[in-house]
Amino acid sequence: MIKHKLLCVVFICLFMLTACSTDGNNLLDSPHKQTKFLLGTIVNLSVYDADKEYVIEKAMDLIEELEYVISDEIKGTEVDQINQHAGVKPISVSDELYYLIEQSIAYGEKSDGGFDVTVGPLTNLWRIGYDDARKPELDEIEQVLPLIDDQKIQLNPEDQSVFLMEKGMQLDFGAIAKGYITDQVHELFLAENVTSAIIDLGGNIFVMGNRSNGDKWSVGIQNPFLARGEIIGGIKATDQSIVTSGIYERYLEVDGVKYHHLLDPTTGYPFDNEIAGVTIVSKASIDGDALSTVVFAKGLEEGKAFIESFDGAEAIFITKDRQVVLSTGLADQFELTNDQFEIIEN
Repeated sequence: MIKHKLLCVVFICLFMLTACSTDGNNLLDSPHKQTKFLLGTIVNLSVYDADKEYVIEKAMDLIEELEYVISDEIKGTEVDQINQHAGVKPISVSDELYYLIEQSIAYGEKSDGGFDVTVGPLTNLWRIGYDDARKPELDEIEQVLPLIDDQKIQLNPEDQSVFLMEKGMQLDFGAIAKGYITDQVHELFLAENVTSAIIDLGGNIFVMGNRSNGDKWSVGIQNPFLARGEIIGGIKATDQSIVTSGIYERYLEVDGVKYHHLLDPTTGYPFDNEIAGVTIVSKASIDGDALSTVVFAKGLEEGKAFIESFDGAEAIFITKDRQVVLSTGLADQFELTNDQFEIIEN
């Protein structure tokens, strides 16, 4: 299930990006742009190089190809085949999917159980973000929890096959797929000599290069308590991924209680800690996507400590009481513009 980060998040926040202006350097004032509904979300690609309009169509084709490999919602995909044959037989897969599963297992080890690519049976119970979302009964949750264990994935490098050891197990790449695909689009743009672009896969943002005047991009950080586009502040970024996970955009309300879509694989219920939203700034979007779930699962104190020890990523934490906690690398880069929030040291 590729969530609308969705499915983030896998959970979702959009960012506001400032446009560039023409400065005689072959960058456009208004970019070549295309929007499509893919990966269960709105994909926006913007390229500012004057002669690179054709690259956008190639990128959209690439996204569709990768969706057909990774999605568990589409019948016949590689992931669907693996899930359908859980407990029955291994399935040989493409290089892309094999790599993604390896990376998912690695992040699972880093998360101490909060990130698990075999969470599919649980997300398919709740279906938060879909029309058929519901709060499952406790006995339903208890039945699927034993199926969530990425150590029960058997990988065979000789025939590049994947085997889920128990019937009923399901892979779900909602917490990492969009990051991986964002990086693949970025690699395509680099290969085509694109120098200035914005890649937006439903809130997984990657900004390439600079504005035409040489300045970095201005990226707004979403207010997790309000609708998309409402920000609390921003950072300047270039050649970086910005991914946000939060609890208030996608949720299910039952009897006055809101259940957000970030599900704890160990309890079967949404994570319950002080974090309302977390933004990961990194060089690779696959890191940002996965880490946004990993640190959310760990909570504020352990999550911040983890990010401080992780090479190549920084984080902005927003708590439920509207406090902002920054990792060391962003302490002098983030500008708070909303006086309803305050930056604190943690």
